[in-house]
Amino acid sequence: MTEPHPLPAEEPRASVRDVVLIGMLTAFAAFSIDLYLPALPAIAADFNATLGAVQGTMASFLIGLAVGQLVLGPLSDRIGRRPPLLAGILLYTLSSAALTLVPTLDLLIAGRFVQAVGACAGLVIGRAIVRDRFSTTETARFFSLTFLIIGVAPLIAPSIGALLLKWSNWHMIFWLLAAFGLMAGIATFALIPESRSAETARQAASENTLQSYVAALSHRRVLGYVLAGGLNGSALFTYLATSPALFMDHYHQSAQQFGFIFTFNALGLVAATQVNRVLLRRFGPGPIARNASVLAFLFSSILLALALILPELPMLLTITMIFLILASYGFVGANLSALALGEMPARAGVVSALLGSGSYLFGAVATIVTAPLVTGGPATLAGALVIGLGASIAALVLIVDGHGPRWH
Repeated sequence: MTEPHPLPAEEPRASVRDVVLIGMLTAFAAFSIDLYLPALPAIAADFNATLGAVQGTMASFLIGLAVGQLVLGPLSDRIGRRPPLLAGILLYTLSSAALTLVPTLDLLIAGRFVQAVGACAGLVIGRAIVRDRFSTTETARFFSLTFLIIGVAPLIAPSIGALLLKWSNWHMIFWLLAAFGLMAGIATFALIPESRSAETARQAASENTLQSYVAALSHRRVLGYVLAGGLNGSALFTYLATSPALFMDHYHQSAQQFGFIFTFNALGLVAATQVNRVLLRRFGPGPIARNASVLAFLFSSILLALALILPELPMLLTITMIFLILASYGFVGANLSALALGEMPARAGVVSALLGSGSYLFGAVATIVTAPLVTGGPATLAGALVIGLGASIAALVLIVDGHGPRWH
Protein backbone atom coordinates (compact mmCIF):
# COMPACT_ATOMS: atom_id res chain seq x y z
CA MET A 1 0.00 0.00 0.00
CA THR A 2 1.29 3.50 -0.88
CA GLU A 3 1.78 5.65 2.20
CA PRO A 4 0.19 9.12 2.29
CA HIS A 5 2.50 11.96 1.31
CA PRO A 6 3.04 14.98 3.56
CA LEU A 7 0.18 17.46 3.45
CA PRO A 8 0.32 20.34 1.01
CA ALA A 9 0.42 23.71 2.73
CA GLU A 10 -3.11 24.63 1.64
CA GLU A 11 -4.81 21.64 3.28
CA PRO A 12 -6.70 22.45 6.48
CA ARG A 13 -4.93 22.02 9.79
CA ALA A 14 -6.45 21.56 13.22
CA SER A 15 -6.77 24.56 15.51
CA VAL A 16 -6.15 24.52 19.26
CA ARG A 17 -9.91 24.79 19.83
CA ASP A 18 -10.52 21.76 17.58
CA VAL A 19 -8.02 19.68 19.54
CA VAL A 20 -9.39 20.72 22.93
CA LEU A 21 -13.03 20.05 22.00
CA ILE A 22 -12.48 16.69 20.31
CA GLY A 23 -9.97 15.71 22.98
CA MET A 24 -12.61 16.39 25.63
CA LEU A 25 -15.12 14.20 23.80
CA THR A 26 -12.71 11.32 23.36
CA ALA A 27 -11.60 11.60 27.00
CA PHE A 28 -15.00 10.42 28.30
CA ALA A 29 -14.00 6.76 28.38
CA ALA A 30 -10.48 7.27 29.74
CA PHE A 31 -11.67 9.63 32.49
CA SER A 32 -14.53 7.29 33.43
CA ILE A 33 -12.15 4.35 33.75
CA ASP A 34 -9.10 5.95 35.35
CA LEU A 35 -10.87 8.10 37.93
CA TYR A 36 -12.51 5.18 39.68
CA LEU A 37 -9.67 2.62 39.53
CA PRO A 38 -8.37 3.47 43.04
CA ALA A 39 -11.94 3.01 44.35
CA LEU A 40 -12.23 -0.67 43.37
CA PRO A 41 -11.15 -1.99 46.81
CA ALA A 42 -13.52 0.43 48.55
CA ILE A 43 -16.40 -0.61 46.30
CA ALA A 44 -15.58 -4.26 47.01
CA ALA A 45 -15.68 -3.58 50.75
CA ASP A 46 -18.97 -1.66 50.49
CA PHE A 47 -20.69 -4.50 48.66
CA ASN A 48 -18.89 -7.27 50.57
CA ALA A 49 -17.52 -8.63 47.29
CA THR A 50 -14.15 -9.76 45.97
CA LEU A 51 -11.96 -7.45 43.93
CA GLY A 52 -12.38 -9.80 40.98
CA ALA A 53 -16.17 -9.46 41.20
CA VAL A 54 -15.96 -5.66 41.31
CA GLN A 55 -13.78 -5.71 38.20
CA GLY A 56 -16.97 -6.85 36.47
CA THR A 57 -17.84 -3.13 36.46
CA MET A 58 -14.82 -2.64 34.18
CA ALA A 59 -15.83 -5.47 31.84
CA SER A 60 -19.41 -4.16 31.58
CA PHE A 61 -18.13 -0.66 30.84
CA LEU A 62 -15.90 -1.96 28.04
CA ILE A 63 -18.75 -4.01 26.58
CA GLY A 64 -21.01 -0.94 26.71
CA LEU A 65 -18.39 1.06 24.83
CA ALA A 66 -18.17 -1.66 22.18
CA VAL A 67 -21.93 -2.09 21.72
CA GLY A 68 -22.76 1.61 21.85
CA GLN A 69 -20.29 2.54 19.15
CA LEU A 70 -21.76 -0.04 16.78
CA VAL A 71 -25.10 1.77 17.07
CA LEU A 72 -24.03 5.42 17.25
CA GLY A 73 -21.37 5.30 14.52
CA PRO A 74 -23.70 4.37 11.64
CA LEU A 75 -26.43 6.57 13.14
CA SER A 76 -24.13 9.58 12.86
CA ASP A 77 -23.58 8.78 9.17
CA ARG A 78 -27.33 8.56 8.64
CA ILE A 79 -28.74 11.54 10.61
CA GLY A 80 -25.70 13.72 11.25
CA ARG A 81 -23.04 14.01 13.95
CA ARG A 82 -24.68 16.40 16.43
CA PRO A 83 -27.98 14.68 17.39
CA PRO A 84 -26.51 11.32 18.53
CA LEU A 85 -23.50 13.07 20.06
CA LEU A 86 -25.64 15.32 22.27
CA ALA A 87 -27.99 12.45 23.14
CA GLY A 88 -25.05 10.28 24.19
CA ILE A 89 -23.59 12.99 26.41
CA LEU A 90 -26.99 13.48 28.08
CA LEU A 91 -27.28 9.74 28.75
CA TYR A 92 -23.77 9.71 30.20
CA THR A 93 -24.47 12.62 32.53
CA LEU A 94 -27.74 11.21 33.88
CA SER A 95 -26.41 7.68 34.33
CA SER A 96 -23.28 8.95 36.12
CA ALA A 97 -25.50 10.72 38.65
CA ALA A 98 -27.72 7.63 39.00
CA LEU A 99 -24.71 5.42 39.80
CA THR A 100 -24.31 7.25 43.12
CA LEU A 101 -27.59 5.69 44.27
CA VAL A 102 -27.21 2.02 43.31
CA PRO A 103 -27.74 -0.35 46.27
CA THR A 104 -26.14 -3.51 44.85
CA LEU A 105 -23.06 -4.53 42.89
CA ASP A 106 -25.21 -6.04 40.13
CA LEU A 107 -26.91 -2.69 39.57
CA LEU A 108 -23.55 -0.94 39.56
CA ILE A 109 -22.34 -3.33 36.85
CA ALA A 110 -25.51 -2.74 34.82
CA GLY A 111 -25.30 1.02 35.35
CA ARG A 112 -21.71 1.12 34.14
CA PHE A 113 -22.88 -0.49 30.88
CA VAL A 114 -25.47 2.28 30.38
CA GLN A 115 -22.91 4.94 31.30
CA ALA A 116 -20.52 3.51 28.70
CA VAL A 117 -23.14 3.64 25.95
CA GLY A 118 -23.39 7.38 26.59
CA ALA A 119 -19.62 7.83 26.90
CA CYS A 120 -18.91 6.15 23.58
CA ALA A 121 -20.74 8.90 21.65
CA GLY A 122 -17.77 11.21 22.12
CA LEU A 123 -15.34 8.52 21.04
CA VAL A 124 -17.00 7.21 17.90
CA ILE A 125 -18.45 10.48 16.63
CA GLY A 126 -15.37 12.48 17.60
CA ARG A 127 -13.22 10.30 15.32
CA ALA A 128 -15.77 10.67 12.50
CA ILE A 129 -15.80 14.46 12.87
CA VAL A 130 -12.02 14.55 12.51
CA ARG A 131 -12.15 12.38 9.38
CA ASP A 132 -14.90 14.62 7.97
CA ARG A 133 -12.56 17.59 8.10
CA PHE A 134 -8.99 16.37 7.58
CA SER A 135 -6.82 14.11 5.39
CA THR A 136 -5.36 10.79 6.53
CA THR A 137 -1.99 12.11 7.67
CA GLU A 138 -3.50 15.19 9.33
CA THR A 139 -6.03 12.89 11.03
CA ALA A 140 -3.15 10.85 12.48
CA ARG A 141 -1.50 14.06 13.70
CA PHE A 142 -4.82 15.24 15.15
CA PHE A 143 -5.34 11.98 17.06
CA SER A 144 -1.82 12.30 18.48
CA LEU A 145 -2.56 15.87 19.56
CA THR A 146 -5.78 14.86 21.29
CA PHE A 147 -3.71 12.57 23.49
CA LEU A 148 -2.48 15.73 25.18
CA ILE A 149 -6.08 16.10 26.38
CA ILE A 150 -6.89 12.41 26.76
CA GLY A 151 -3.57 11.92 28.52
CA VAL A 152 -4.69 14.16 31.35
CA ALA A 153 -7.03 11.37 32.47
CA PRO A 154 -4.42 8.70 33.25
CA LEU A 155 -2.00 11.34 34.50
CA ILE A 156 -4.26 12.94 37.09
CA ALA A 157 -7.49 10.92 37.34
CA PRO A 158 -6.23 8.10 39.63
CA SER A 159 -4.69 10.66 41.98
CA ILE A 160 -7.93 12.69 41.99
CA GLY A 161 -9.89 9.50 42.64
CA ALA A 162 -7.59 8.62 45.53
CA LEU A 163 -8.00 12.12 47.03
CA LEU A 164 -11.78 11.92 46.73
CA LEU A 165 -11.68 8.61 48.59
CA LYS A 166 -9.61 10.23 51.30
CA TRP A 167 -12.06 13.11 51.72
CA SER A 168 -15.33 11.36 50.94
CA ASN A 169 -16.35 8.02 49.39
CA TRP A 170 -16.55 6.38 45.96
CA HIS A 171 -19.96 7.95 45.24
CA MET A 172 -18.26 11.33 44.89
CA ILE A 173 -16.30 9.99 41.91
CA PHE A 174 -19.51 9.47 39.95
CA TRP A 175 -20.79 12.92 40.91
CA LEU A 176 -17.59 14.35 39.42
CA LEU A 177 -18.13 12.33 36.23
CA ALA A 178 -21.67 13.71 36.00
CA ALA A 179 -20.30 17.25 36.28
CA PHE A 180 -17.77 16.51 33.54
CA GLY A 181 -20.57 15.24 31.30
CA LEU A 182 -22.62 18.39 31.90
CA MET A 183 -19.67 20.64 31.06
CA ALA A 184 -18.88 18.65 27.88
CA GLY A 185 -22.51 18.77 26.79
CA ILE A 186 -22.68 22.55 27.07
CA ALA A 187 -19.41 22.97 25.15
CA THR A 188 -20.55 20.56 22.42
CA PHE A 189 -23.90 22.27 21.96
CA ALA A 190 -22.32 25.70 21.71
CA LEU A 191 -19.12 25.07 19.78
CA ILE A 192 -19.20 21.92 17.62
CA PRO A 193 -21.03 22.38 14.29
CA GLU A 194 -22.42 19.66 12.06
CA SER A 195 -19.62 18.18 9.92
CA ARG A 196 -21.19 15.27 8.04
CA SER A 197 -20.41 15.61 4.34
CA ALA A 198 -22.98 15.39 1.54
CA GLU A 199 -21.12 12.33 0.24
CA THR A 200 -21.51 10.57 3.60
CA ALA A 201 -25.21 11.47 3.71
CA ARG A 202 -25.78 10.05 0.21
CA GLN A 203 -23.82 6.90 1.02
CA ALA A 204 -25.78 6.28 4.23
CA ALA A 205 -29.11 6.89 2.45
CA SER A 206 -28.27 4.31 -0.21
CA GLU A 207 -27.75 1.39 2.21
CA ASN A 208 -28.95 0.13 5.56
CA THR A 209 -26.69 -0.26 8.60
CA LEU A 210 -26.00 -3.94 7.98
CA GLN A 211 -24.98 -3.24 4.39
CA SER A 212 -22.64 -0.51 5.61
CA TYR A 213 -20.92 -2.90 8.00
CA VAL A 214 -20.68 -5.65 5.38
CA ALA A 215 -19.12 -3.21 2.91
CA ALA A 216 -16.57 -2.00 5.46
CA LEU A 217 -15.60 -5.47 6.66
CA SER A 218 -15.34 -6.70 3.07
CA HIS A 219 -12.60 -4.16 2.46
CA ARG A 220 -9.37 -6.05 3.18
CA ARG A 221 -7.33 -3.16 4.57
CA VAL A 222 -10.19 -1.76 6.66
CA LEU A 223 -10.72 -5.20 8.21
CA GLY A 224 -6.99 -5.61 8.83
CA TYR A 225 -6.59 -2.19 10.44
CA VAL A 226 -9.68 -2.72 12.61
CA LEU A 227 -8.44 -6.10 13.84
CA ALA A 228 -4.87 -4.89 14.35
CA GLY A 229 -6.02 -1.76 16.17
CA GLY A 230 -8.53 -3.66 18.31
CA LEU A 231 -6.06 -6.34 19.34
CA ASN A 232 -3.37 -3.79 20.08
CA GLY A 233 -5.82 -1.66 22.03
CA SER A 234 -6.88 -4.67 24.09
CA ALA A 235 -3.40 -4.65 25.62
CA LEU A 236 -3.98 -1.15 26.96
CA PHE A 237 -7.38 -1.98 28.41
CA THR A 238 -6.10 -5.22 29.90
CA TYR A 239 -3.54 -3.16 31.79
CA LEU A 240 -6.17 -0.63 32.88
CA ALA A 241 -8.43 -3.36 34.21
CA THR A 242 -5.80 -5.45 35.97
CA SER A 243 -3.38 -2.81 37.29
CA PRO A 244 -5.30 -2.14 40.56
CA ALA A 245 -5.13 -5.81 41.57
CA LEU A 246 -1.53 -6.13 40.38
CA PHE A 247 -0.15 -3.15 42.28
CA MET A 248 -2.52 -2.82 45.23
CA ASP A 249 -3.09 -6.54 45.89
CA HIS A 250 0.03 -8.31 44.65
CA TYR A 251 2.57 -5.57 45.35
CA HIS A 252 0.65 -4.19 48.39
CA GLN A 253 0.62 -0.53 47.32
CA SER A 254 -1.85 1.99 48.75
CA ALA A 255 -4.42 3.79 46.60
CA GLN A 256 -2.23 6.90 46.63
CA GLN A 257 0.90 4.95 45.65
CA PHE A 258 -1.04 3.24 42.88
CA GLY A 259 -2.06 6.67 41.59
CA PHE A 260 1.59 7.71 41.30
CA ILE A 261 2.54 4.46 39.52
CA PHE A 262 -0.35 4.82 37.11
CA THR A 263 0.62 8.42 36.37
CA PHE A 264 4.24 7.46 35.68
CA ASN A 265 3.25 4.77 33.19
CA ALA A 266 0.78 7.10 31.50
CA LEU A 267 3.56 9.64 30.94
CA GLY A 268 5.24 7.21 28.55
CA LEU A 269 2.06 6.88 26.50
CA VAL A 270 1.43 10.62 26.30
CA ALA A 271 5.06 11.40 25.42
CA ALA A 272 5.06 8.76 22.68
CA THR A 273 1.98 10.25 21.01
CA GLN A 274 3.77 13.57 20.68
CA VAL A 275 6.91 11.96 19.28
CA ASN A 276 4.59 10.20 16.82
CA ARG A 277 3.26 13.58 15.69
CA VAL A 278 6.82 14.69 14.89
CA LEU A 279 7.67 11.44 13.09
CA LEU A 280 4.62 11.85 10.85
CA ARG A 281 6.36 14.82 9.23
CA ARG A 282 8.85 12.36 7.66
CA PHE A 283 7.26 8.92 7.72
CA GLY A 284 3.86 7.48 6.85
CA PRO A 285 1.47 6.24 9.56
CA GLY A 286 1.85 2.61 8.37
CA PRO A 287 5.60 2.07 8.93
CA ILE A 288 5.47 3.83 12.31
CA ALA A 289 2.59 1.64 13.52
CA ARG A 290 4.22 -1.58 12.29
CA ASN A 291 7.60 -0.92 13.92
CA ALA A 292 5.99 0.12 17.19
CA SER A 293 3.81 -3.02 17.20
CA VAL A 294 6.89 -5.21 16.93
CA LEU A 295 8.60 -3.35 19.79
CA ALA A 296 5.51 -3.70 21.99
CA PHE A 297 5.42 -7.43 21.33
CA LEU A 298 9.12 -7.76 22.19
CA PHE A 299 8.74 -5.79 25.44
CA SER A 300 5.73 -7.86 26.52
CA SER A 301 7.61 -11.08 25.71
CA ILE A 302 10.51 -9.93 27.88
CA LEU A 303 8.10 -9.14 30.74
CA LEU A 304 6.54 -12.59 30.43
CA ALA A 305 9.94 -14.30 30.44
CA LEU A 306 11.06 -12.32 33.50
CA ALA A 307 7.81 -13.07 35.34
CA LEU A 308 8.18 -16.81 34.68
CA ILE A 309 11.87 -16.91 35.59
CA LEU A 310 11.54 -14.73 38.69
CA PRO A 311 8.42 -15.68 40.72
CA GLU A 312 9.00 -12.59 42.91
CA LEU A 313 9.64 -10.15 40.09
CA PRO A 314 10.66 -6.78 41.59
CA MET A 315 7.96 -4.15 41.25
CA LEU A 316 10.37 -1.60 39.75
CA LEU A 317 11.21 -3.98 36.90
CA THR A 318 7.52 -4.66 36.27
CA ILE A 319 6.78 -0.94 36.15
CA THR A 320 9.68 -0.34 33.73
CA MET A 321 8.50 -2.97 31.26
CA ILE A 322 4.88 -1.79 31.44
CA PHE A 323 6.11 1.77 30.81
CA LEU A 324 7.83 0.65 27.60
CA ILE A 325 4.82 -1.38 26.42
CA LEU A 326 2.39 1.49 26.99
CA ALA A 327 4.74 3.97 25.31
CA SER A 328 4.80 1.84 22.17
CA TYR A 329 0.99 2.10 21.97
CA GLY A 330 1.39 5.84 21.46
CA PHE A 331 2.81 5.08 18.01
CA VAL A 332 0.09 2.61 17.05
CA GLY A 333 -3.44 3.69 17.99
CA ALA A 334 -3.64 7.05 16.23
CA ASN A 335 -1.93 5.80 13.07
CA LEU A 336 -4.02 2.66 12.58
CA SER A 337 -7.22 4.61 13.22
CA ALA A 338 -6.27 7.26 10.65
CA LEU A 339 -5.34 4.62 8.07
CA ALA A 340 -8.63 2.76 8.49
CA LEU A 341 -10.70 5.95 8.27
CA GLY A 342 -8.72 7.03 5.23
CA GLU A 343 -9.77 3.93 3.31
CA MET A 344 -13.49 4.78 3.48
CA PRO A 345 -14.07 8.46 4.34
CA ALA A 346 -17.71 8.28 3.16
CA ARG A 347 -18.36 5.64 5.85
CA ALA A 348 -16.41 7.39 8.60
CA GLY A 349 -19.04 6.69 11.28
CA VAL A 350 -19.18 2.98 10.48
CA VAL A 351 -15.40 2.57 10.31
CA SER A 352 -14.99 4.59 13.52
CA ALA A 353 -17.50 2.29 15.22
CA LEU A 354 -15.58 -0.79 14.13
CA LEU A 355 -12.29 0.70 15.35
CA GLY A 356 -13.62 1.59 18.77
CA SER A 357 -15.73 -1.51 19.28
CA GLY A 358 -12.85 -3.78 18.34
CA SER A 359 -10.56 -2.35 21.02
CA TYR A 360 -13.17 -2.44 23.77
CA LEU A 361 -14.57 -5.83 22.84
CA PHE A 362 -11.15 -7.45 22.82
CA GLY A 363 -10.32 -5.52 25.98
CA ALA A 364 -13.46 -6.76 27.72
CA VAL A 365 -12.67 -10.38 26.83
CA ALA A 366 -9.09 -10.03 28.07
CA THR A 367 -10.34 -8.36 31.26
CA ILE A 368 -12.82 -11.14 32.02
CA VAL A 369 -10.14 -13.79 31.48
CA THR A 370 -7.28 -12.14 33.35
CA ALA A 371 -9.04 -10.33 36.23
CA PRO A 372 -9.44 -13.41 38.49
CA LEU A 373 -5.80 -14.43 37.92
CA VAL A 374 -3.78 -11.24 38.06
CA THR A 375 -3.39 -11.16 41.84
CA GLY A 376 -0.87 -13.96 41.41
CA GLY A 377 1.60 -11.55 39.80
CA PRO A 378 2.58 -9.95 36.50
CA ALA A 379 2.81 -13.20 34.50
CA THR A 380 -0.93 -13.26 33.71
CA LEU A 381 -0.90 -9.66 32.50
CA ALA A 382 2.24 -10.28 30.44
CA GLY A 383 0.75 -13.40 28.86
CA ALA A 384 -2.39 -11.51 27.82
CA LEU A 385 -0.23 -8.75 26.33
CA VAL A 386 1.86 -11.21 24.33
CA ILE A 387 -1.25 -12.86 22.87
CA GLY A 388 -3.01 -9.59 21.99
CA LEU A 389 0.04 -7.84 20.54
CA GLY A 390 1.15 -10.92 18.61
CA ALA A 391 -2.29 -11.28 17.06
CA SER A 392 -2.23 -7.57 16.14
CA ILE A 393 0.99 -8.02 14.19
CA ALA A 394 -0.47 -11.08 12.47
CA ALA A 395 -3.46 -9.00 11.31
CA LEU A 396 -1.15 -6.40 9.78
CA VAL A 397 0.99 -8.97 7.98
CA LEU A 398 -1.64 -11.46 6.89
CA ILE A 399 -4.59 -9.18 6.12
CA VAL A 400 -3.41 -5.61 5.53
CA ASP A 401 -0.24 -6.61 3.67
CA GLY A 402 -1.93 -9.62 2.10
CA HIS A 403 0.78 -12.16 2.97
CA GLY A 404 -1.68 -14.75 4.23
CA PRO A 405 -4.02 -17.01 2.21
CA ARG A 406 -5.27 -15.43 -1.00
CA TRP A 407 -8.00 -12.86 -0.35
CA HIS A 408 -11.17 -13.31 -2.41
